[in-house]
Amino acid sequence: MLEIGSLVGGKYKILNVVGRGGMSVVYLAMNERANKQWAVKEVTREGVTDFQRVRQRLAVETDMLKRLSHPNLPSIVDVIEEEETLLIVMDYIQGNPLSRVVEESGAQPQESVVSWARQLCDVLGYLHTRRPPIIYRDLKPANIMLGPEGKVTLIDFGTAREFKETGLGDTAWLGTPGYAAPEQFGGLGQTDERTDIYCLGATLYHLVTGENPAQSRREMRPLREINPGLSGGLEKIIRKCTRLDPRERYQSAAELMYDLEHYREMEDRYRMRQKRRLAVFLGALTLTVLAWGVSLWGHMGALRRLQEDYVYRLRLCADPESCLETVLIRPGRREAYLKLAELLTEDFRLTYEEMGILRGLQAGLEERDARGYLRQTDVLARLSEEDPEGYGEVCLRFGEACLFYYDVALERDRYLAASEWFGRVRDRYPAAGIYCDMAELLERLYQYGNARVKQTAKLYEAYGELWERVEALQRETERSGDLDCRLQVWSLTVRMLADYGGEFAEVAGEARLEHVLDGIQDGMAGVEERVLAPDLEALGERLEDVREKLRWAGGLEAQ
Repeated sequence: MLEIGSLVGGKYKILNVVGRGGMSVVYLAMNERANKQWAVKEVTREGVTDFQRVRQRLAVETDMLKRLSHPNLPSIVDVIEEEETLLIVMDYIQGNPLSRVVEESGAQPQESVVSWARQLCDVLGYLHTRRPPIIYRDLKPANIMLGPEGKVTLIDFGTAREFKETGLGDTAWLGTPGYAAPEQFGGLGQTDERTDIYCLGATLYHLVTGENPAQSRREMRPLREINPGLSGGLEKIIRKCTRLDPRERYQSAAELMYDLEHYREMEDRYRMRQKRRLAVFLGALTLTVLAWGVSLWGHMGALRRLQEDYVYRLRLCADPESCLETVLIRPGRREAYLKLAELLTEDFRLTYEEMGILRGLQAGLEERDARGYLRQTDVLARLSEEDPEGYGEVCLRFGEACLFYYDVALERDRYLAASEWFGRVRDRYPAAGIYCDMAELLERLYQYGNARVKQTAKLYEAYGELWERVEALQRETERSGDLDCRLQVWSLTVRMLADYGGEFAEVAGEARLEHVLDGIQDGMAGVEERVLAPDLEALGERLEDVREKLRWAGGLEAQ
């Protein structure tokens, strides 16, 4: 065993024992230079009959985790191998396994269970969309850590495997009885994404009922037979997850996630209530339609003339001013806004004056009413109301113009403007949320980088918080299916490390910077679109320049 107070790997000070297993001991350790706590898992030869097999299994687990980055997965930061011992340094996860939570408190509230299930769906969806997909195969309460704020973390990847379509006979009995799917018992088929769906369903059953499926003598009883107060929608979800035939289960984590987000709407009582409401609505609608008939005929003629005028003016738009005039004709349509964005960025730069046009859009456009008086029209509100999808597209385009095209010395204005545009639609579009976080991060870095003050402890603490946001942003970007978004964030991250790499290295350590750069490089390697080859090549060259700069700076410090 490691001695309390000893130093491991030259930088991890052992504080105390936090857990024991059949083959290992887990310690809480502190990296005093970075002022951060880590967990150190020690596996020794003592008491292990086949140490080399255990070492090989742990090597597979650590290699797999090193390639993964997700907020609900622990990160491996260091592996220290010695002849008689293997030490794995990873994130220290506060909290208790859900198995202990159920053991001490019994069945858990269904709202909490659904919240945990949605987090687990997110991490399973991430694992299943790797190339090749990763099948976890041992999802159960004992392998899920519950943090103090309701965040869950999936641990122990000892039975996980990469999916191979040709491995039809690869499945031995791996998993925990009661939670394992039928195909995990040798000879009954290959494990795939639907295997994890079954394990998650069995886990949810245990959490919400308090009954361990491993101790059940027959099939899982219906939820509401155990507790009539439970949701019928949740009962249907768990029943579908745990079908014996994989073809009858949810076919993906995303499909399961959707039903979990709407489980209340799946209840029979909800459906009956909606049918009654629909009947009342249809009766009222029939009477109203008769009254609309006469007025609608005249209104359609005016609307048709307005539409023709809008299309004609749109064709003539050759400058920002004519675009704004066309916007006022039909504020609820997206075409004139997008034409404006195209004109503003066609020379790949956004001037200070052009930025003023976008500010004017946000404040509202002036137009004259029928009596000749000027009035302010909130055109963006009209667009959001009449064409929500168009509103999202327009905000993304204007935000990208501010973040990627703004040609002005006052960079802080650029980041603030981009944050405002992206912030309008960040809840609806993942790319907007990522860009918004990136713009806010760059704005704060700009403030610190231009602060004419000494590098105080408080400022270092601020850089430490910023680095955690950089890492979180990279994890979020990796989950994004928007390739353009990923390329832009990779490029901006590399630029940040070129400008502020020294500060980040001091507070986070060079290994964490290298980890982010490795993640970007791995992501670039997975891009197959040939048309992006020049952009990727240029980004790769900048990335290598940053690596060299960081190594050179580290060498100077060592001297």
